[in-house]
Amino acid sequence: MSQSDRGNDNARHLKLIGGAGELAMDASMVLVVGKSPINRIVVSKIVERSGLKPISQPPETAGRNLRNPVPCTVVLDGGPHNSDCDELLPEIATLRRLLGRPLPAVVFLSNSIGTPESLGISSIVDAVVAKPITTERLQPVVDDLISRRRG
Repeated sequence: MSQSDRGNDNARHLKLIGGAGELAMDASMVLVVGKSPINRIVVSKIVERSGLKPISQPPETAGRNLRNPVPCTVVLDGGPHNSDCDELLPEIATLRRLLGRPLPAVVFLSNSIGTPESLGISSIVDAVVAKPITTERLQPVVDDLISRRRG
C-alpha cells in the first residue's frame, strides 16, 4: 500500500465521540442487509458504483458489523412484508442515540411506495426505495445521503 493510499484510508475513518465512548466510522463502508443473497449482490454492485465499500450480511449476522467501524450507511431489504430486518432497527437506533447524530444513514428497500411514516416503518429510516432495485432508483439516494453526511 502506498503512502498516498494510507492517507486516503485515514481520511475515510473518522472518530466519533458519543455516550459509549469513542467509535470509529468508516465513511466508505455500507452495510447491505437482507435475506435474499441475490438482492444483496445487486445492492452491493450499485453501492460500489458510488465508490463505496459494501459489506453484505443476512439480518441474523449483520448486527456485529454495526460498530467499530460504524458504516456510513445501512441498506435494509425489508423483504416481502417490510419486516425482514426488524431486529436490526433497535440496534441502529441505539447506536444513533449513543453517537448523538443520525449515523449511520438508513435506506430501506420496500415492496411498497411511500415514506417511512406512511409505510409504518421505523422513524430511523432516512429514505425508502421501492423495488424492483435498480441503479436508477437506488444510486441517487445513496449518493445524496453520503453527500449530506459529508457536508
